[in-house]
Amino acid sequence: MESIGSGDLKTILHSRRANMYYLEHCRVLVNGGRVEYVTERGKESLYWNIPIANTTTVMLGTGTSITQAAVRELARAGVMLGFCGGGGTPLFAGTEQCLEVAWLPGQSEYRPTEYLQQWVRFWFHDNLRLAAARSFQLARLDRLGSHCTCSRRLKDQGFDVPGDELAALIQASQSAIAAAADVTALLTEEGRLTRQLYRLASQASRYGEFTRAKRGESHDAANQFLDHGNYLAYGLGATAAWVLGLPHALAVLHGKTRRGGLVFDIADLVKDAIILPQAFLSAAKGHSEQEFRQACIENLTRTEALDFMIDTVKLTAATVSRMVPTQPG
Repeated sequence: MESIGSGDLKTILHSRRANMYYLEHCRVLVNGGRVEYVTERGKESLYWNIPIANTTTVMLGTGTSITQAAVRELARAGVMLGFCGGGGTPLFAGTEQCLEVAWLPGQSEYRPTEYLQQWVRFWFHDNLRLAAARSFQLARLDRLGSHCTCSRRLKDQGFDVPGDELAALIQASQSAIAAAADVTALLTEEGRLTRQLYRLASQASRYGEFTRAKRGESHDAANQFLDHGNYLAYGLGATAAWVLGLPHALAVLHGKTRRGGLVFDIADLVKDAIILPQAFLSAAKGHSEQEFRQACIENLTRTEALDFMIDTVKLTAATVSRMVPTQPG
C-alpha cells in the first residue's frame, strides 16, 4: 500500500475536524509513519494512534515528551500544539523567558492572505476596531441565547435556565454593547454579564454558592473546570486564527493586555454558551476532570464551534473592512 505523508492529509477542513487531545504522562512519537502517544502499564508499553488528519489541537500536560519527528508531522497536518500544566492550565510554550508564546502552529506560509488584508484595513483605526469588537460580542450573545435555550442535551442533564431571565439579560447586554463608547466599556459589560451568567448557571445546575476566582487560586470544582474548559476554547480560537492567517496580536478586544489577545477574542464567542454550562453541570454531578473534558470536546464538536468561530471572523473582516474610518488610526 502506498504510504500517505502528513503533508497530504489536509483534505479535512479544520472546521470539520472532530478531535482535540489533552495528554499527560506519556510520550508522543512517530511509529511506523503514524503519530502515536505511548503510556506505560507496568513493564508494558501501550501505543495509541493520534489521527492527525482529523485533529485540530493537541495539548501536552505534565509528564509528557514529544519527538522532533512528531512535531514535524503535526505541523505538516496543521495541528495546533500547546504545552500546558496539569489539567490544561496554565498554557505555555517555549522557554521560561517567553511564556507569552501560547501556541505552536505549523509554519507553512502558503496560507490565504485575503482575511489578513481585510483585517489590517480596519485594525489601525480605533472606531473600526471597536466596530469589530461589537460584532464579536453580539455574535457571542446570539450563540449564548440559541444554545442555552434550545439545547435538549443541557435540559436532559437537568440544566434548565429560565428563558425569560436569560433573554432579558441578553437584551440588556445588546443595548449596552451598542452604546459602548470604547473597548473599556465593552469589557465592563462583558464582566457584568458573565457574573450574571455564573449566577444563573449555579442555580440551574443546583451547584450552590459560587465566586469566580483567579486562575489557580481556588480548588472548588466549578472554578477548576472553567479554567480547564476555557483552554479548550483557546485551542480552537488559535486554530481559527491560524487557518485564516491572522496574527494573534491583532486583537480587537483583549489586545491591550495580552500579546495573543485575538485568541481570547475568538474563544469568547463560544465560552459562555458551551464551556460555562458544562463546568457547572460537571461540578454539580461530581465528574472527573476527564469526564468534564470529554463532555466539552463533544459539545464543541457537536455544535460546530470551530465553524462558527471561523465564519464569525470572516464575516467581521469582510463587513468592517468596508466601513469608512471617522478618525485617524
